[in-house]
Amino acid sequence: MPPSSASSRASSASTRRSARPRLRFFLAAGAAALALSILVLAVLKLQRERPPAATPEISERAADSAVLANARPLPPAIPPVPPPSEFAAPARLDLLAGDGHAGHRDGARAQARFADPYGIAVDARGVIYISDGGDSNRIRRLRPDGQVDSLSGGVEGFRDGPLAEAAFHTPSGLAVDAQGNLYVADTGNHAIRKISPQGQVSTMAGNGQPGFRDGPAEQARFNGPLGVAVGRDGSVYVADSYNDRIRVISPAGQVRTLAGSAWPGEQDGPGAKARFDTPTALVVDEQDRVWVLDSRNDAVRLVQADGMVSTFARGDDEDEEELLRRPLSLARSQDGYLYVGVLRRGALLQIAPDGRVHRLSGGPRAHLARPAGLALTPRGELLITDAASFRVHRLSWGQGEPEATNPAPRADVGPAPDLALPRTEGRWPLLPLQSWHEVVGTPGEVRGRRGGDARDHLHEGLDVKGDVGELVVAMADAKVSSPLANWAYGSNAEGLSLDRLTYIHIRVGRDKRGHLLNPRQFQLVMDAAGRPERIRVRRGTRFAAGDALGNINPMAHVHINLGTGGYHRNPLQLGFAGFSDQEPPLIEGIEVFDAAGRRLRQLEQGRLRLPADWRDLQFVVDAWDQVDGNEERRRLGLHSLGYQVLHEDGRPLAGFEQPRMTLDFSRLPVDDKAVKQAYAARSGVTVHGSAVTRFRYQLGAQVRDGHSAPSALLDAPLPAGDYLLRVIARDQQGNEALLRRDLALRVR
Repeated sequence: MPPSSASSRASSASTRRSARPRLRFFLAAGAAALALSILVLAVLKLQRERPPAATPEISERAADSAVLANARPLPPAIPPVPPPSEFAAPARLDLLAGDGHAGHRDGARAQARFADPYGIAVDARGVIYISDGGDSNRIRRLRPDGQVDSLSGGVEGFRDGPLAEAAFHTPSGLAVDAQGNLYVADTGNHAIRKISPQGQVSTMAGNGQPGFRDGPAEQARFNGPLGVAVGRDGSVYVADSYNDRIRVISPAGQVRTLAGSAWPGEQDGPGAKARFDTPTALVVDEQDRVWVLDSRNDAVRLVQADGMVSTFARGDDEDEEELLRRPLSLARSQDGYLYVGVLRRGALLQIAPDGRVHRLSGGPRAHLARPAGLALTPRGELLITDAASFRVHRLSWGQGEPEATNPAPRADVGPAPDLALPRTEGRWPLLPLQSWHEVVGTPGEVRGRRGGDARDHLHEGLDVKGDVGELVVAMADAKVSSPLANWAYGSNAEGLSLDRLTYIHIRVGRDKRGHLLNPRQFQLVMDAAGRPERIRVRRGTRFAAGDALGNINPMAHVHINLGTGGYHRNPLQLGFAGFSDQEPPLIEGIEVFDAAGRRLRQLEQGRLRLPADWRDLQFVVDAWDQVDGNEERRRLGLHSLGYQVLHEDGRPLAGFEQPRMTLDFSRLPVDDKAVKQAYAARSGVTVHGSAVTRFRYQLGAQVRDGHSAPSALLDAPLPAGDYLLRVIARDQQGNEALLRRDLALRVR
């Protein structure tokens, strides 16, 4: 081979080797340029397709409707994996939205107002949806930027169409599916509604009339559905509450009954034989099992995919400390922990997969008036609607706040203290509406339990005397907000809650002959034998002032509560036509006891001898009141109580220039143990209207402004000398006791 040929081949090989890196560089650069060009074109295309921003002249809801109607549905964001659940972990309850006043106001979450925030759901992008019943009848949103707005609704009615035109009637439970569709249990319309990501409202099933019928969705009927959930295959599960059934709407539009029968009750077994009693909420798990809150049975029920029903957890009716009482709302974590909001104690419960129950929040400091809806965020936080407090809360895991260190109620929990009163316009609950009736019981009085402690609880309302069988009427226009609005059929404790006014000791929905009053307002439920079993009053039912509610039972009075869910105010604040109280309270005596409960009686020159340090002493004031028109034997409780410590000549000691008013029943304490703070032993009413009723108040105990706490009369021991202890005892009209109000003391 010639040398020149070998050299040429070597040179060519070298040239190819040196050219390969340059070729790879140019190919990579070309690919990058192509990718960049594609990205730029995509961005330009996206900008061309993006809808124009709403102008300030367009209302916020209309702008939202336009955006949703014109925009393509965005794929749901990939949610973070929630942390594993921990039983009894520390938790903190925070306010998310609402100022505690009823109404409708969009804007910043802390200033937003709700009329009846009930259902709650959250999508993968963190948008929170809230169903707002009452006079609002809207679906509201809480956006990640902290702004609350109205998505749809606003007029009570039944209308499909674009967001701005649709109408709802008392929307309750909510659920979101993987495609971003929002499902609404439209309770007052007896229907299940759907809001698409494109901004259209449609009716999945139900025709606006109450009843029970399976079959094609457009022909199916429901009876006040409260809960809704979505299964993996797109099936929609419904808590058909006043039909006592669990229903399913298939993706093909067929409605069937999964479990439950024609009568309320409590029975496990195959779906058609099982019984529920007012199921209010439900969730579907990854095995297509349905977890159901069976509210009036105080139970959590489990329904298998084939309809077989079992009871997972149940409250003990005989245990006064039972936590699982009147459950309303339900959520379930990805690892099987249940979260339950209960009406009876205003608490949030956690139920572990093994059945253990733990109270996450509740008690005087974090008492929820009506925890109507629950939802878990993608991060595992628990969202809560407190419908009767007009607020939305969030429960976060981490540092909790020990309740014992600060028992006073929080300002951001419960309804606002100055919540507007119902417009009763002087009406009484008896006829004639604008004429005087005798008041025979007032808020804050000590009450006992039959066969139990004479100091069992504080009387929460106003008692108005009436004859057995006398008609009881509504004092104000009202819309039923509670799903469990009446209770205790046939017993002396039977009652009815209409918004913020409650009427107790009445035969609800019946006249004195037992006939049903108004079938549009009261639903008569028969048992399997055809006998009257109960009266039901559906959530969303409206009453006008003067409408008949029932008749007085053998208690011979109607009891009126102002407020709900443990937050009660004095009904005398409403004002009653013809009511007058010019009678001052009467003080029967002032007694002092030592730490062992022995009464101190040693006198020196007519003065009770006391030690300088009063911390271990108990001062008891025996006092009572009357209002104009009371029978002579009638005794009522005080409205407020306080004291002053004076020098012998009547000059107040430093710090006592004004009376220290430690007891005031304008707002009753949330704490059900407050009765033992307010009243001393040997207080109580054993039989209503008995000849002798004793109100023995503990002077100095703090029972006011919605909470109670023990307190000492003095900040420091007194120097030796003579003093006067002056008791300030007042009624609700401001009349003050003058006789026997001073106790002469000598301190040694």
